[in-house]
Amino acid sequence: MAAQINGYCDPRFVAVKVAFETNFREHGDVGASVAITLDGAFVVDLWGGHLDEDKTAPWQEDTLVNVWSSTKTMAAMSLLLLADRGEVDLHAPAAKYWPEFSQGGKELVEVRHFLSHMSGLSGMNETVEGEALYDWEWMTTALARQEPWWSPGTQSGYHALTQGHLIGEIVRRVTGQSIGTFFHQEIAEPTSADFHIGAGEELDDRIGNLIPPENTVLPDPETIAGRTFANPAVDATEPRKRNWRAAEIPAANGQGNARSIVRAQTAMANGGKAFGKTIMSEEGTKRVFEKQSEGVDLVLGVPLVFGMGYGLNSPLIPISPNPNTCFWGGFGGSSVIVDQDARLCFSYVMNKMESGLLGDPRGFGLAAAMYASLQT
Repeated sequence: MAAQINGYCDPRFVAVKVAFETNFREHGDVGASVAITLDGAFVVDLWGGHLDEDKTAPWQEDTLVNVWSSTKTMAAMSLLLLADRGEVDLHAPAAKYWPEFSQGGKELVEVRHFLSHMSGLSGMNETVEGEALYDWEWMTTALARQEPWWSPGTQSGYHALTQGHLIGEIVRRVTGQSIGTFFHQEIAEPTSADFHIGAGEELDDRIGNLIPPENTVLPDPETIAGRTFANPAVDATEPRKRNWRAAEIPAANGQGNARSIVRAQTAMANGGKAFGKTIMSEEGTKRVFEKQSEGVDLVLGVPLVFGMGYGLNSPLIPISPNPNTCFWGGFGGSSVIVDQDARLCFSYVMNKMESGLLGDPRGFGLAAAMYASLQT
């Protein structure tokens, strides 16, 4: 039986709807959503399928799921907003705002190194066990005293879980608010984005469980990649826990759907404006494209170009035909694309996880259909 698809699709983007249906029919999707804005207006907002592998409960219009590292775009946007307001200098030492961070030879680590995964703190030395991952003070204190695993600022090494705490502590020191609160007040609420970094119990009825990937191969534990994913160690069932949902883990535990991601990120594609609100200046959004690193990432093992908080479109990973495009994705398949040239914002969110960290044919196929639609 074909999955039921609900929502809106502009006739110009019917190829996206066809690709979305194909994901259920040929690529194993169980429940999913896809959304696109063009010039700040929704042209695609689709959802369909089910919340469970037995296909007993339908994915609803307001269903939320853990989107893993797609959350990083929200953390990055929050810090870019503070930079746009002149409250944070991205080229200043992080210790300017967080004095304790200067321990362990990190006096010269700059704020921008957090955004570009170049601080040398991709994982933790101190074992993260029990409830420690959910304890903001414990995590940030341990990171502050840790020595970097490589020379900061020289190359990227994906900060899978630690990036959000590093960015978030700068936000907290500058504003006095947790990053989840700051993001909600300054970005989610003005854009009506139903996206949450730290989700209350009242949302549990709408949050669907992720379906873990069938095969996940862990890297050699002696490598930087292996050490990164070993500590903190998190498996795909962690988001089912109330403690996980309640905590603020800005690199990985955002609860949302494609529509909510696009609502939050549309301002980044449209000169800082979205849905009648000005979130930041156009110049502030363009800071994403200040290239910070280029080369094989020490953790992911693939060639990447990082700007300020997002991966950048490049011949290494050609996400878009347009140069001023940035992106990121989450463990299992969720994805975000911000195209400033086309004034386009895209997201795909699903519950059936695949093993990749940077996307898979489902999201890639939807993005290809989107760009093909623009050419017709």
